[in-house]
Amino acid sequence: MSDQLPDEPTRSNETRARQGVTGHNVRYVLSMGLGLAILAGVVLYFTVGR
Repeated sequence: MSDQLPDEPTRSNETRARQGVTGHNVRYVLSMGLGLAILAGVVLYFTVGR
């Protein structure tokens, strides 16, 4: 590896720079998991926490 910086910055388009999968309903899985975790916390608060 070289310690020198390149003369020009590397440029890439948005699709190549992202390198992530945006499909497969990831946002729905994450929001459903967060909602269920909050619901579980509320249920535990009212059943065990009192």
